[in-house]
Amino acid sequence: MGRRDVKPPARAARKAAGLALGALSAVAELLFLAVAALVMAYTAASSLASARGRDEVPGALADAAVRVARAEHRRLGAFLGHREPAEFGPLRALAYLVLRVPVGLLGGAVLALVAYGAAEAAALAVGWWVTGDHLDGIPPDGWIVAYVAVAGLVLLFLAVQGLAGVVALERRVARRCLGPSRLAEYERRIAQLAESRADVVEAVDDERRRIERDLHDGVQQRLVALGMLIGRARRADDGDRARDLLRQAHEEAQRALADLRETAWRVYPAALDGEGLRAALETVAERSPLPVGIDYDVPERPPHAVETAAYFVVCEAVTNAAKHSGARRVSVRVTRGSAPDGRMVAVRIEDDGRGGADPAGGGLAGLARRVAALDGTFTVASPPGGPTVIGAELPCG
Repeated sequence: MGRRDVKPPARAARKAAGLALGALSAVAELLFLAVAALVMAYTAASSLASARGRDEVPGALADAAVRVARAEHRRLGAFLGHREPAEFGPLRALAYLVLRVPVGLLGGAVLALVAYGAAEAAALAVGWWVTGDHLDGIPPDGWIVAYVAVAGLVLLFLAVQGLAGVVALERRVARRCLGPSRLAEYERRIAQLAESRADVVEAVDDERRRIERDLHDGVQQRLVALGMLIGRARRADDGDRARDLLRQAHEEAQRALADLRETAWRVYPAALDGEGLRAALETVAERSPLPVGIDYDVPERPPHAVETAAYFVVCEAVTNAAKHSGARRVSVRVTRGSAPDGRMVAVRIEDDGRGGADPAGGGLAGLARRVAALDGTFTVASPPGGPTVIGAELPCG
């Protein structure tokens, strides 16, 4: 089950546990920073006394700071949903600890206030309706109960918002101090763009070779046979023989026309420009030799490039299932992706075949390159024995 499938109460409990662990670790890190400050002050004084003038973090202290920062990064990933990469050295690790200690203590303080408020509310409820020991001698009058309930809900709302703010602050501090620098992000992005550009060129070349192969093995061969039949009909002396040859030529022309339409449809379906992705996928289901179930749940029409990529992902996956998997049925689901703003299209194709699909194979590798060109993600899960699940998430921004 993916993390986005976890129920809201479970997510809230996990984040509260993460904040509680963060508060405990903040206390230990505060002691660590105090020791680190003394060690670095001593090291600086020793450097000045020996005229070395070096500004370095001692080895043991540097290793400890990096280990503690990595442990905090794992805590953020496990409990607070922080999934961003981390690239940092000792100095950045120490800077992160300096900034996150007050944040962790703040989270612990807010959690303590929530626990204290819950305990007081429970004690008040027990005193009013169970033991009869009224708080300060105040009986549970209706207006008083309403006033206390409204005040308690307001305070609870403020406390929950405070916890959410602490979670966001924890993640922001980690992103700022532990994440890759802006220059590293730019370099990584440039490398990704260069790689995706090369992949797109390769995918285009592969598509051209496939089209050439389809035309050569299909339409061209039928046209050659058509020409031979017409030639034989022209040379035939017998009228019946000529009519029979012309009938065969007419049938061959119909098959050549069908092959040409099939090739053109595989190159680019006209339905994408008119009715959109849903209609194009319904055409895929109609043409497939296997039963294909389509579940389409995207209210707004995606951008043209996203529709095209999603269509070819589905078309190639269905074709592979029909040719290689031995499947009896294929299910296709197109929904909104996991992006918070909903501007993502998620495609999932599952068949009940034997599995064992190779993600590095020509067809699937080409799909991965096509999806990567749009900054999307492409996944293939095909264990031996099946099922095969192919997924793609395509951003619409």
